[in-house]
Amino acid sequence: MSLGLETHLEKSGVGRRDFLKFCTSMAAALSLPTASAKAIEEALSAVKRPTVIWLSFQECTGCTESITRSHTPTIEDLIFDFISLDYHHTLQAAAGVQAEEAREYAMKEAYGKYLLIVDGSIPVKDGGVYSTIAGRTNLDMLEEAAAGSAAIISVGTCAAFGGLPMAAPDPTGAVPVSAIVKDKPIMNIPGCPPIGLVMTSAIAHFLTFDRLPVMDELGRPLAFYGDTIHDRCYRRTFYDQGLFAKAFDDEGARKGWCLYELGCKGPTTHNACATMKWNDGTSFPIESGHPCLGCSEPDFWDAGGFYEALSVPQGNIGDTVLKAGAAAIGVGAAASAFNRHSKNRAVDAHETIAVADLKVAKPK
Repeated sequence: MSLGLETHLEKSGVGRRDFLKFCTSMAAALSLPTASAKAIEEALSAVKRPTVIWLSFQECTGCTESITRSHTPTIEDLIFDFISLDYHHTLQAAAGVQAEEAREYAMKEAYGKYLLIVDGSIPVKDGGVYSTIAGRTNLDMLEEAAAGSAAIISVGTCAAFGGLPMAAPDPTGAVPVSAIVKDKPIMNIPGCPPIGLVMTSAIAHFLTFDRLPVMDELGRPLAFYGDTIHDRCYRRTFYDQGLFAKAFDDEGARKGWCLYELGCKGPTTHNACATMKWNDGTSFPIESGHPCLGCSEPDFWDAGGFYEALSVPQGNIGDTVLKAGAAAIGVGAAASAFNRHSKNRAVDAHETIAVADLKVAKPK
């Protein structure tokens, strides 16, 4: 915690050229103007490694699996060069009593300054007894950790919106982080799991500006959730032509036609899947031949109809105009338009921050 990042990088053998390349890639990922790469470099060079506490509750470890596959920066970059990840069940070496002592010590030493990351929903029924760690309920641990945090990032749909544990009939009384914590800034990074690069970029933003990025009405960073998957999907041209796969093994599927009629929720789902993808940018579900399930939207498990079209289009779609009655797509389009408008405003705000105000906003 005593070494500045620039000094730490030099000791780790990371050259300045690589560091500047990282800053440029972060500016691009966060939809910041090109000039902000310099601002990111100045801010990160001055910042000391902040403490990060990662709590895992009702979850499947998929979010951790995803972030370990982030490639710009890698999880190793984040842990060893940019943050001090002082508690994480899966990634830490300590276990049992030593792990809990490390968490308590880190929270005490960095009280009011650490970044709290949570994945998994929190059971509250019957006092929260359905998920415990070291004899303490998830609810108790969250309330304690949130009290001393500077900000909270809810990663994964379970932490952001309740996810699968909260799906009906919700036997454990599972709720998202925002249902419990009301007095701290919270950013949601939903997805089942979310994209690793989105998670690491959001953390990098916090390190640079000492605050969370501009978010949409659901608390998601606009840089990554400002557009629908449909807006950026490479199969969009087939949608526009009215060319749809009717089955997973028919001619249309083999030719890569649109998966809309097989239940794709891309038109109503906001995420960066089509552009950032998973596993070092290798692929995403639609590219692998599977329709989007809408996992980064609230209540996607209860919405059902994973393989049912939102509204079956009739005839030639032409310029992507559906027949009357496509209410779900109408809602998705309206939300997308709102987000694009908000995203443009966010970019303008970021430009002002990056060019004029960053020195004021630097972490102390």
